Amino acid sequence: MPSAPPIRPLIAGNWKMNKLPSEAVPWLRTLLDRLAAAPHDHCDVLLNVPATHLVPMAALARGTDVRLGAQDVSAHAEGAYTGELSAAMLRDAGASFVIVGHSERRAYHAENDALINAKLGAALAEGLVPILCVGEREDERLAGCAREVVLEQLAGDLEGIRLAGADELVIAYEPVWAIGTGRTATADDAQEMGSAIRADLVARYPESGASMRILYGGSMKPGNAAELLAKPDVNGGLIGGASLDADQLLSIVEAAR
Repeated sequence: MPSAPPIRPLIAGNWKMNKLPSEAVPWLRTLLDRLAAAPHDHCDVLLNVPATHLVPMAALARGTDVRLGAQDVSAHAEGAYTGELSAAMLRDAGASFVIVGHSERRAYHAENDALINAKLGAALAEGLVPILCVGEREDERLAGCAREVVLEQLAGDLEGIRLAGADELVIAYEPVWAIGTGRTATADDAQEMGSAIRADLVARYPESGASMRILYGGSMKPGNAAELLAKPDVNGGLIGGASLDADQLLSIVEAAR
């Protein structure tokens, strides 16, 4: 029986609440020029940006292989939900991916697994690829229950979620204690959790779980990217601060070879 093909890495920036649309367009133009000069057919490049940036950035990225994503999505398709953005709106604006369940949404907006589950369903129904974020807090890791926490999140978030293939869902493991702190899980830590997530995905989705992309999302930067990305169950990165700097982002793209 032939072995499964290698998983193509995904380098996904998460700009969070940074840059103005007027700043983002020239920044992206520079990035596209530099990517054109340095082929990157070894991986996929994605930028998850504020919703206000999607339309102008999508117009510039059209015809290139840089993809755009949003950072959140409503669980509702339409209606009287002031301030919400539906999956259809995001897709029409140029997004093809969307981050769901980021630790900052869980912490600052009290998002629970039931709501995240509904958001996943809404994204998938409109053809957006969700990047589902899971991860433990520092106290949970110190208590020795990091693996249990992450697998419980997966169980709640993916309850009843059906997939047609491996490319419909991405998982991002983000140890909460390593986000924005400058601290990073070791490559072995990332692989240990990635392996646990992989086993869960294979059990949950026997036909596609082995080929789904699992990203590391805890302060990946040029100095540690190669070591992290060398692990078999680290198939890319969800990059925060480093994705705002073209030099750093390009270094991480290069490290994915």
